Amino acid sequence: MEFSRIFAMTIDSGTGLVLEGGGMRGVFTCGVLDCFLDRGIGFPYAVGVSAGACNGLSFVSGQRGRSKLANIDMLERYRFIGLRFLWSQRSLLDLRTLFDTLPNRVLPFDYKAFFANPMRFEMVATDCRTGQARYLSERQDAARLVTLARASSSLPYLCPTAIVDGEPMLDGGIVDSIPVERAMTQGYACNVVVLTRQRGYRSRTRDVKVPPFVYARFPRLRAALSRRHACYNRQLELVERLEDEGRVLVVRPQRPPDIGRLERDVKKLSALYEEGYREAARVLG
Repeated sequence: MEFSRIFAMTIDSGTGLVLEGGGMRGVFTCGVLDCFLDRGIGFPYAVGVSAGACNGLSFVSGQRGRSKLANIDMLERYRFIGLRFLWSQRSLLDLRTLFDTLPNRVLPFDYKAFFANPMRFEMVATDCRTGQARYLSERQDAARLVTLARASSSLPYLCPTAIVDGEPMLDGGIVDSIPVERAMTQGYACNVVVLTRQRGYRSRTRDVKVPPFVYARFPRLRAALSRRHACYNRQLELVERLEDEGRVLVVRPQRPPDIGRLERDVKKLSALYEEGYREAARVLG
């Protein structure tokens, strides 16, 4: 399939959607997905990491605008990022608001629509015991679905581990930030990849060995954390190579986002959301 013409065709059983994380930079993805929903574009399969996983949930349930409300409007109201949550929740994020108050009361998530959608959706988490990526999905249990989203989004060092089926999990971005290879191994040769960094970006953070007293019970997790930046850069190189070969279509910011991973400036976040929408519209033509 020629990707320069993908949206002139019917998206078929060989087309996947890959959603990078990136913390609050994920509002770019919110804009992209809302544009897709406005254009009536769907996929048979999607895989998301961290913020990408959370935003992907509202895409699958067809709730246009919900992710923007949750990430931007509700941030201004609830201020769910801050040091004050360290004492009560051992986290820089208000996990109770994010994974209970918002989806179950304030901005009700449409579980019925999500489960009725035949689209296959996976969320990536890191298994703390093995240090490997876990690709998780749920088609019936609402509580477990929320737990999977929380696991995929549990930032190392900043959030406690999430327990999934009795196993400790953390953010999937530790080991698979851009799961395009996962999509390909699942039989989706053609993929649309939504990134939250501009082309050419590489992490300049040097990997260092995580000391034994950090995550002392999980030596394989420490090993994964010790090489996470090199792993991320290899994935960025892979995506750019696949893009140059015409094997993936990438939607990404055109300039470096002026957004921190835990950004709280609502105006900046709103601007990045609008950029995501515009970039998706530009790609669609």
